[in-house]
Amino acid sequence: MKLEGTIVAMVTPFNNEDEVYETGIRENINYLIERGVDGVLAAGTTGESATITHDEQRKMIDIMVDEVNGRVKCIAGAGSNSSKEALGLVKYAETAGADAALVITPYYNKPQPHGLYEHYRMLSKSTNIPIIVYNVPSRTGTDIDVDTIAKVAELDTIIAIKEANPDLDKLSQIMKKLEDVDSEFRVISGNDNLTLPMISLGAKGVISVLANVDPARMSLLVHNALDGNYNEAKQIHYELYDLMKVLFIESNPVPAKEALNLMGRPAGHVRMPLGTMKEENKNKLRMVLQDLKLI
Repeated sequence: MKLEGTIVAMVTPFNNEDEVYETGIRENINYLIERGVDGVLAAGTTGESATITHDEQRKMIDIMVDEVNGRVKCIAGAGSNSSKEALGLVKYAETAGADAALVITPYYNKPQPHGLYEHYRMLSKSTNIPIIVYNVPSRTGTDIDVDTIAKVAELDTIIAIKEANPDLDKLSQIMKKLEDVDSEFRVISGNDNLTLPMISLGAKGVISVLANVDPARMSLLVHNALDGNYNEAKQIHYELYDLMKVLFIESNPVPAKEALNLMGRPAGHVRMPLGTMKEENKNKLRMVLQDLKLI
């Protein structure tokens, strides 16, 4: 499996009873596919993986696989700070028929580089599903280093990394290291606002928050960049830039869900301890959506 293009890190819609809203998930998946995305991700950070139960997570993976029905790539959020729990989720994603599993670097316990390697080596040896490493040090407290990434990239079923460290110098080091070993391992952007420069350095797409809100333009940006049409991609990048910034004015996915609610899309509330968006920030978000004619 070669990962490429725009994959949407989907929000998890909740209904008024604080239950996972299955109809909303299905509606959102079709909305995204109809607007040209290359894949969808359920139960990632944007899907509030920290506050959904494993039962809910498994349910969401099943819904995603069923509704997508082979039309685009299905990626299952399957990480944990416990290697044993992560293995259970990755195995479930494989059994459910997901195309790949996104596995975050274990959070809170701050594993050493050799511990991170052994974590991914165990998952790779124990399953056959393609695995995407997710490096997001701002959330986990651990940044997987360049040498460890290169070592993990040699594992059979580890196909890519979602790199959300904003350090472009580190990205250059990763890409150079991968070129030196002639690896087919792929780097995917984990930051919407850095997707264009990351593709210019060799990344192959994005796992995107923004694409929940404007899937068509984000997909167009990415495909233009991948095709080498950098002037066109740059124009869309700046067109979307204010949205890229305002979607992170408060903790993700608070602004993304608020944007979808304003657009009349299924989203609902965020689960505690996240709170509702401040009114002043909601007004800023509303203005950006109006400027882009999304509401």
